[in-house]
Amino acid sequence: MMSEQTRLLMVDDDTELCELIGDYLENEGFLVEFAHNADDAQHKLQRAERYQLMILDVMMPGRSGMDLLQEIRPRLQLPVIMLTGRGEDIDRILGLEMGADDYLSKPCNPRELVARIKAILRRAGPKEHQTLFPDQPVSEAGIQLDPGIREVRIAEQMLELTGTEFNVLAYLMNNAGTVISKEQLTELVLHRKLTAYDRAIDVHVSRVRQKLGKLLPNSDVIKTVRGVGYQFVRGA
Repeated sequence: MMSEQTRLLMVDDDTELCELIGDYLENEGFLVEFAHNADDAQHKLQRAERYQLMILDVMMPGRSGMDLLQEIRPRLQLPVIMLTGRGEDIDRILGLEMGADDYLSKPCNPRELVARIKAILRRAGPKEHQTLFPDQPVSEAGIQLDPGIREVRIAEQMLELTGTEFNVLAYLMNNAGTVISKEQLTELVLHRKLTAYDRAIDVHVSRVRQKLGKLLPNSDVIKTVRGVGYQFVRGA
C-alpha cells in the first residue's frame, strides 16, 4: 500500500474508465483526482505540487494529451504516464520524447498500471527546479515571448511555432548571450540524453530559425557555436 499522501491526477475524457481505474488505485492506497479535458487539467496543475504523478490520455476532445504535455513539461517535472487507445509506435515515441516517463495502451490492466506507477515513484527523487525556462514574458531583438500563454510575436505578428519549437526559443531567449550546449538543450527540450549522430535538436533549431527569418529577414538571432551549441544573440 502507498502512503496516504500519494496523490495522483488522472486526465481522461472517459468518465467510466476514470471511475474504474480510480476505484482500483484508491484501493491500492492512492488519492486520485480527475480532469476530463486539457483546460481542466491546466487549472488543477496550477497547484502541481499537490500531485506526485499524472496519468494522461493522449486522445481527448479539444487539446490532446500531447498538446498538454508540451505545454506543461518545461516548467513542471511531474512524472507522467501516458495512455492511448491507438497503440501506434509513433505516438509512443513522441510521448516519450516530449517528456513522458512511461506509456500504456488502452485498455490497460489496472494492476500493471499500479506496478508502473510504483516503479516511477521509486525512481523519482527530488528534482532541481529548472530556472532556465522563463516564468515571465521575455523581449529580445524585437521578439516578444510570453510563456504563460505560449505566444511569440514580432511587430505584433504572431509567430506560429510547434510546442517543441516554442520551448527551444524560450530557453535560448531567456538565456540570451549565453551558449547552451546541444547536450543541455536536448535534455531540456526533448527530455533525453544526446546520443551519437543525434541531430533532432539541430532540426528543431533550424525550423525556429526559418520561421524567425520570415519576420526578421535581416537578423540572425540564433548563433551556432561550432562544437558546443547555440546562443541567442543579445541585442541582435
